[in-house]
Amino acid sequence: MSGKTVHSAILLLVIGNAMAIVSDVFIKLLEPGTPVFQFAFLRCLVTLLLLLPLAGQLNRRALFAGFRVHALRAHVHLAGILCMVVALEHLPLATANAVFYAAPFLVTVLSVLVFRETLSTLSVVAVVSGFAGILLILRPVAVNWAALAALGSALALAINAVLVRKLPGQQSTVHTLFLNYLLILPAAGALAWWENAPWDSGLLVSAFGSSLFILGYNVTVLLAYRQVAANQVTSAEYTGLIWAVAIGWIGFNEVPDLYFAVGSAMIVVPLIMMGLRSRQRSQRVRQANPANG
Repeated sequence: MSGKTVHSAILLLVIGNAMAIVSDVFIKLLEPGTPVFQFAFLRCLVTLLLLLPLAGQLNRRALFAGFRVHALRAHVHLAGILCMVVALEHLPLATANAVFYAAPFLVTVLSVLVFRETLSTLSVVAVVSGFAGILLILRPVAVNWAALAALGSALALAINAVLVRKLPGQQSTVHTLFLNYLLILPAAGALAWWENAPWDSGLLVSAFGSSLFILGYNVTVLLAYRQVAANQVTSAEYTGLIWAVAIGWIGFNEVPDLYFAVGSAMIVVPLIMMGLRSRQRSQRVRQANPANG
């Protein structure tokens, strides 16, 4: 699976999204009362250690270029991890992941606020439908700290996605990931020290599993989008919700209700429509400029 064809890229994304859900499962299996800050610190430390074999891809002459943006993204990412742990511990796996899909809509809103981008009619419909879908899944009477944590995790993902455009263009993805986790460690370590929880060596297994599978997801995304236009395959990302429903149902006896089904459709369908619209636009551009195809 090289990712050089549309079919292989789609397969990579399907497998990658399954790996992301497995990463979530390691978090969901944490015991009640698990020291959250200690887990977050170990997860970030393990991820950094897993990235060390790829250190040859770092641009050592400009290792800390864009330091302020990297530092901001790192600490936003840390907040997102903490919110994600709280959400996954208390919400059904599929529900938490459905709320995480608020991230693309939040990216759209933030792009308007930060970069003054204009929204198409479909984009506006997608944003409204997406937020309505999230409200339908959570339902106002069910909104609690876990639901707010899921939204916080989605917001962290969106902020980091928008901030990518502020990073130095010459830096590789490995360089960005490496700096992200390197700059997280001081704050994560300080929070773990402040938490003052007894050392739990068992968390290393959960941290390693979660880190390994989320890195696997990142690798599949890199391979899938490197050779194929994103608008041709991005809809495969939404299979993550299917994996979450299946694993939640089989592994945790979490049966989705009608509110979840309708709300998820309100989130995912507009995103797929936007992807299809982008694909059609790209095809028209290629037909108009065959020499560039």
